[in-house]
Amino acid sequence: MIRRASLVIVGALLGATAMSVIYSAGVPAQAAGPSTYRELSIFGDVFERVRAQYVTPPDEEKLVENAINGMLTSLDPHSSFMNAKDAEDMRTQTRGEFGGLGIEVTMENELVKVIAPIDDTPASKAGILAGDFISEIDGAPVRGLKLEEAVEKMRGGVNTPIKLTIIRQGADKPLDITVVRDIIAVRAVKSRVEGGDVGYVRVISFTEKTYDDLEKAIKKIKADVPADKLKGYVLDLRLNPGGLLDQAINVSDAFLERGEVVSTRGRNAEETRRFNAGPGDLTDGKPVIVLVNGGSASASEIVAGALQDLRRATVLGTRSFGKGSVQTIIPLGDAGALRLTTALYYTPSGKSIQGTGIQPDIKVDQPLPPELQGKVRAEGESSLRGHIQGAAETDEGSGSAAYVPPEAKDDIQLNYALDLFRGVKKDSSFPPSPDKAAAATIKK
Repeated sequence: MIRRASLVIVGALLGATAMSVIYSAGVPAQAAGPSTYRELSIFGDVFERVRAQYVTPPDEEKLVENAINGMLTSLDPHSSFMNAKDAEDMRTQTRGEFGGLGIEVTMENELVKVIAPIDDTPASKAGILAGDFISEIDGAPVRGLKLEEAVEKMRGGVNTPIKLTIIRQGADKPLDITVVRDIIAVRAVKSRVEGGDVGYVRVISFTEKTYDDLEKAIKKIKADVPADKLKGYVLDLRLNPGGLLDQAINVSDAFLERGEVVSTRGRNAEETRRFNAGPGDLTDGKPVIVLVNGGSASASEIVAGALQDLRRATVLGTRSFGKGSVQTIIPLGDAGALRLTTALYYTPSGKSIQGTGIQPDIKVDQPLPPELQGKVRAEGESSLRGHIQGAAETDEGSGSAAYVPPEAKDDIQLNYALDLFRGVKKDSSFPPSPDKAAAATIKK
């Protein structure tokens, strides 16, 4: 199997969530023409006028940062400048671990609500419970903070203490709990056995830990269910916004014995890169169904596209987001980093999903509950202002509703997949046969 180290990341822009591609590029810049330098001189004059004459003294650092971002965002929705803090946040996100407490949280009634403490973390050891409300962090009120700001305050250096004021149902008064931060590893993969005969694996994001977590999940499923009873695997990529390219390749390779997984093509022909799978299917050839929806983007689309084109898996659900571009992260020292779109990626059959997305083999809609109807809009890459026009993009565009029910019993897409495994439902696309994949796809 492929287990190559790579510094490339792919990702998607989904609402406020942006994942990118990391790749340390050493390509020399070509000198600009005289007219370009005249324009830069005009920019310098404008900057000096604003700095010296604006009605209130502007933040000069912000002026420059916004000017750079204005240039980059005029290119496409995924190119941008990251200051030092943003760049470090991105590195933390892709590492899949950080210094923190180990709680999953949301915002409710202007307080931070604990969804659940993660097992064997500082939060669970300190006695924080699901349903607790955090009203103060180190004596400062939570009210008035955004969730992201509260989470940032709770993260910090390993072995540093933090005092949380907890409001707990049934308690006479607020509780003060001191927690000592530690390294928190974010689970990239969650898994379980459905009905005693189908392995369910959900890939949440593509971080540095994803393949290792996937391997452990499959090993556990195989240990829990005898091979003669295990009908196959559901690989759930719904609501997965993307992540590291090398992890997308490795996850694809985990189910493959051969074939091209993905290719990336840049501005120049010599920049084309191809990634191939090697022998070693972790699932021993068991049937696979991949679930996708409008929240499946970039790295998750690479996996779905590879397994679909190579006929290793049946893709079920609704059209994916359609982000088929690769970003390069160019470090700028202490200033931060430049995130620049440098290539498009292509599935094994040579298709670009930019602006079109992955079309499932079996389309199964997931209805929205009454309380969300009219509030969740189907969005995709094709709806983003200034997106790169895909080679195969049409007026139909990409994307679909990105909703997954919290309870498996209400999950129509998952239950449709389970019915296929158990023969309750039948479809000509399931199970697929890798032997029938086009020769061009395998040998390309």
